[in-house]
Amino acid sequence: MTQPGKRSHRPSRPQRSHPPKRPATPDRPPVDDPARRAALDTLRAVRADDAYANLVLPRLLRERRITGRDAALATELAYGTCRAWGLLDEILAECVDRPLGKVEPVLLDALRLGAYQLLRTRIPAHAAVASTVDIVRRDLGPRVTGFANAVLRKVSERDEAGWLTSVAPTLEEDPVGHLAARTSHPRWIARAFADALGTTGDDLAAALQADDERPAVHLVARPGEVTAEELAAMTGGDPAPYSPYGVRLEPGSGDPADLDPIRERLAGVQDEGSQLCAVALTRAPLEGSDLRWLDLCAGPGGKAALLGALAGINGGTLDAVEPAPHRARLVEQATQGQPVTIHVADGREPGLTGGFDRVLVDAPCTGLGALRRRPESRWRRRPEDVGDLTKLQSELLTSALELVRPGGLVAYVVCSPHLSETEGVISSVVRKTDATVLDARPHFDGVPDLGEGPYVQLWPHRHGTDAMFFALLRR
Repeated sequence: MTQPGKRSHRPSRPQRSHPPKRPATPDRPPVDDPARRAALDTLRAVRADDAYANLVLPRLLRERRITGRDAALATELAYGTCRAWGLLDEILAECVDRPLGKVEPVLLDALRLGAYQLLRTRIPAHAAVASTVDIVRRDLGPRVTGFANAVLRKVSERDEAGWLTSVAPTLEEDPVGHLAARTSHPRWIARAFADALGTTGDDLAAALQADDERPAVHLVARPGEVTAEELAAMTGGDPAPYSPYGVRLEPGSGDPADLDPIRERLAGVQDEGSQLCAVALTRAPLEGSDLRWLDLCAGPGGKAALLGALAGINGGTLDAVEPAPHRARLVEQATQGQPVTIHVADGREPGLTGGFDRVLVDAPCTGLGALRRRPESRWRRRPEDVGDLTKLQSELLTSALELVRPGGLVAYVVCSPHLSETEGVISSVVRKTDATVLDARPHFDGVPDLGEGPYVQLWPHRHGTDAMFFALLRR
C-alpha cells in the first residue's frame, strides 16, 4: 500500500468526479450533529496539531456532554477513521480530480469521515453522504458542498472489498502489501510484524487485524491497597488472565477515570502486558541485597507505581528517572505515598550512584505494539524514526548496566515488536558489555505462546495485551 498522498499504478480506475457549478444540496440550515462534529474535530486536531485521538476525543465528549449512543458513534467514527486513514486516502485519491494535497485540509478531513462511514459502518449511504455534506456546508459554506457530494457518491459506488481490488496488490504478488492494505497499515509496519512473527501467513493477518479491534480497558490494582478480585468486583470487570494485579473491562465501558477506585488511587489504568513486564523483573531470583530498585525511564508512571508499591511491601525503595518535567510530575502523582524518589534527569547520564539491585529500562520506542490504542500512530510514524530510537535505546540500556550492581538484574522493555528495537538492541549492547541474557519466559507464569526464548514478545492477537517486548539481563 502506498503512503497517503502517493500514487501507484492501479487497474480499473473509476471516472473522476468534478465539482458541479452549483451545490447539489438545497440551501437550508445544516443539521447539528454532535457525534460527527466531535469525531471531525478530533480528526482535525490529529492532523493539524499532531494530537492523540485517545486524548482529544474523551475531553471533547466530556466538555460537550455527549453521552450514550452519540458518544459511542463519535468514538467509532473518530478512532475508526484514524485507523483507516491511509486506506481512505488511497480510495479518495481515486475519486478526486486533483492530488489530495491540493484539497483543502478541512474539507479532506470531512471526506475521510464520510468515506469511513460508507465503507466500514452500517450507516446507510444516503445518511453518510448527507451528514457529511451538512458538516461541509456548515464549516466551508455552499461553495464546495457539490464537490463533497460528488466525491462521496463516487466512493459509495463500491464497498471496501471492491475498492481494495483497485488499491491493493494481490496476495500472490505481494502478501505483505496485500495484508497491509486490507488491514489499513503502512507496508513497512506490516513488514516489521512479519519479520518478528517469522511468517507472512495467517499469524501475520491475525496480528494486523488485532490492531483494528477495539481493545479492552486494563486496570491495575495497587499492591497493598486492593486485590485484583476486589477491584473486579468494584468495577464490574474480570480478573486478568495473566497479571496477578490486572482487571479487564469490556470495550465501551466508559471513561475509566470516572471509576471510584481510580479516583481514590486504589488502581490505575495500565495494559496487562505492561504490568507483566514490571512484575517479571521483580519475580526473577536475585542473590544478595534486593532493596534498591531503579526505573530509568519512568514517565508517565504506570510501571513506576507498580514497582514502587511492590518495593514498599518488601521494605525497599525505588528511584525513578524522567527527563521531561511535566512527565516527572505525572510520575510523582502516580507514586504518591510510595517510597519513590523522582529525578528529573536524562537516563543516559542521570547522575545517580550505582549499585542498584534491579533496574527497569522501559525505553522510548516507536509504539508499534500499541497501535490498537493509538489509532493515528500507524500513519504518524516513519521508518526513519527507528534508527534514532535504537541509538537512544542502546544508550539507555548501557547506562542501566553501569548502574546495576554486579549480579544485579536489568529488564529491557519496549512496546514494539520491531526487531531493530528488540533483539537488535540487545545483541548490540551485549557485544559491548559484560551482560548475560537470561531466559525471561519462566517469569511470565501462566502466559502461553511465548516461543523459544530467551526473550518474551507479547501480542494482541495471542495474549490480548499490547505487543510488549521483554528481555532480562544480568550484569
